[in-house]
Amino acid sequence: MIYLDNHATTRLDPRVLDAMLPWLTDRYGNAGSVTHELGLESRAAVDAARDTFAAAIGAVAREIVFTSGATESANLAILGTAARRGEESRGHVVTLVTEHHAVLDPIEHLERLGTAVTRLPVEPQRGPGVPGRVAPEAVAAALRPDTFLVSVLFANNEIGTLQDMAAIAEVVHAHGASLHVDCAQAIGRTPVDVDALGADLASFSAHKFHGPKGTGALYVRRRGRAVRVEPLVFGGGQERGMRSGTLDVPGIVGLAEAARLAKAGLGDEVPRMRRLRDRLWTALVAAVPMVALNGPPLDLDGADGVPIRLVNNLNVRVAGVDGQSLLASLSADGVALSSGSACSAEHPRPSHVLTALGLDVEDVRACLRFGLSRFTTEAEIDTAVDRVAAAVSRLRAM
Repeated sequence: MIYLDNHATTRLDPRVLDAMLPWLTDRYGNAGSVTHELGLESRAAVDAARDTFAAAIGAVAREIVFTSGATESANLAILGTAARRGEESRGHVVTLVTEHHAVLDPIEHLERLGTAVTRLPVEPQRGPGVPGRVAPEAVAAALRPDTFLVSVLFANNEIGTLQDMAAIAEVVHAHGASLHVDCAQAIGRTPVDVDALGADLASFSAHKFHGPKGTGALYVRRRGRAVRVEPLVFGGGQERGMRSGTLDVPGIVGLAEAARLAKAGLGDEVPRMRRLRDRLWTALVAAVPMVALNGPPLDLDGADGVPIRLVNNLNVRVAGVDGQSLLASLSADGVALSSGSACSAEHPRPSHVLTALGLDVEDVRACLRFGLSRFTTEAEIDTAVDRVAAAVSRLRAM
């Protein structure tokens, strides 16, 4: 199987598995049990992992809360920040229409409880701006006296757009609000530094950067403009009371090792994946008539020289073909792709991200999302293009 669905999940790096194995077998103590060696060594492993993960994102250890993944982290950031305000002050939250549902749904929950919500549009596909981006000026214009939180997806999981987080953070902090940054898709694909992003809260998921599934983290700023959130899970008081429950020591060790490897390899992997992604696009254009790009141009960089689109992302629409039929055909041919967020696959609807770009329903249903990884090869890219072209020809002939 040629796996090009790395925005949905990634292959566990063998080096990460090696780091986890002792904690899955012989070293099985509960990190909360400090009366014996097995518990103490598990606690030491968690402490070391916290240091490692914090260093990978430019934070300090006391700012890291381990969770089950980015969905839980985002919920804790959003609902925990709102709960800190108390029931008498519902306030106002700002987000984007293109956010992941891990952000959109808890914000919708707050709205049902009385919080005012502004969902900002993004630049359309056929317009003068960068598709999928929001202007910092639009964020500033949306802020109200009672705005307490702005939540923005740093790297979009469908079209790869990278937001100008530093500029957004500047207007949010000038207003006195807090900023939650969804970083689920970012590690290993673009530089991630919570200070440079201006994040007060940031959510992460290990399985997006070759770590284990079911493990993630929430960054909660403790330096400077420190923020406080209320816990959502109660019981044992783990994670300094922020997230109760027995710590998943193997998963936490794996998360930290995956983040360390991602940061160490970023300088090599970003240009390599960009070359592969560009090779994929060039070959698709040559082999498949009437294919068009969704999201930002592939060659567009910011003033700092950093690409404004994830280098492993390609989202295309193939005219005259039903995307689901194409995906099924490709799966039978040994190519794994998707049409959008894996978290929405059980309830297939036209992608809210692509719809927000101004695409009509027919175009949205003709889209494919490619996600590359450190394990993707040139040979896989070339073979995948051949199989996509053959599948498109078959379907168009029907």
